[in-house]
Amino acid sequence: MRSLPSPLIRPAFLKLLAVCVSLAATSVATAEEAWPTRPIRILIGFSPGGSNDIVARLIAPKLADALGKQVLIDNRPGAGGNIAADTMLKAPADGHTLMICTTGMLSIQPSLQKMSYDAQTDIVPVSLIANTPYVALVNASLNIHNVKELIAYAKANPGKLNYASSGNGTAGHLAGEMLKLRTGIDIVHVPYKGTGQAMADLLGGQVSLIFDQPISSLQYAKSGKLRVLGVAASHRLDGLPDVPTFAEAGVKDFEPVAWTGLCAPKGTPAPVVARLQKEVQQVLRQPDIAQRLQQDGMEVVGNSSEKFREFLKADRQKWAGVIKAANVTAN
Repeated sequence: MRSLPSPLIRPAFLKLLAVCVSLAATSVATAEEAWPTRPIRILIGFSPGGSNDIVARLIAPKLADALGKQVLIDNRPGAGGNIAADTMLKAPADGHTLMICTTGMLSIQPSLQKMSYDAQTDIVPVSLIANTPYVALVNASLNIHNVKELIAYAKANPGKLNYASSGNGTAGHLAGEMLKLRTGIDIVHVPYKGTGQAMADLLGGQVSLIFDQPISSLQYAKSGKLRVLGVAASHRLDGLPDVPTFAEAGVKDFEPVAWTGLCAPKGTPAPVVARLQKEVQQVLRQPDIAQRLQQDGMEVVGNSSEKFREFLKADRQKWAGVIKAANVTAN
């Protein structure tokens, strides 16, 4: 059996051990406190000007102030956000390369096609920034003024109403399919290669209806070119108090919500994730940030990494059910 140090040297041994433990703890704390050591890059899988880009650029300066380093926005559009995800996953998992994650990337696409990464294990959810319930809008020339009139017209004229989306398998597309499942109406999906083209044809009268995020469409409603019929949520939005919900019109369980979150690659140190979550939450509590998001029809969240993970699990199940029931494919 190995003997303990003799009584004569035992105090010195214990002192040395205490010093080593203290140095180790100090080293870990110093490493944690050192982050970030350089500018932080937030990748966005979509072009500048979209809702996710707007949210990222809104919070980036505030995060930079809190962290003491620049926070740079890096748009990598294409492949439904997968280019941005691949870029993040190839970077060191040290908290200096992050990504704005979205409904399509982590909740919808995994049920539609094979991904180059595992959305459940390769990506760490840091914090859900905001939820955005979709609004339904029609061209103002149509004699449809609310959700009940929309449902009644669609039932009386099956197949005559068409709705635009930014592409097959997008949240805007699935919102229409969800409404068809909930109400039994027959409306025709018209996919485009982006929201801009879809909105242009809606404004021009080539299509009748769209399910879109308020941040990118309410400007046209305010100008009188489009008419907002309702918000797809169980309650009215703080930023749109005069817009009734589909639930108020009798359409139950119709809540196609788009969301925006902050994510990191697998392997990012837990203390870094915790610090990021804390700072994001603090930024979202600032009155000017919260007010701006609410004005754009968003609901501020700022939850924990674990709560975000739980939300993702439920959200994937919801969209997977719609995709299966409506037999939706990515092409």
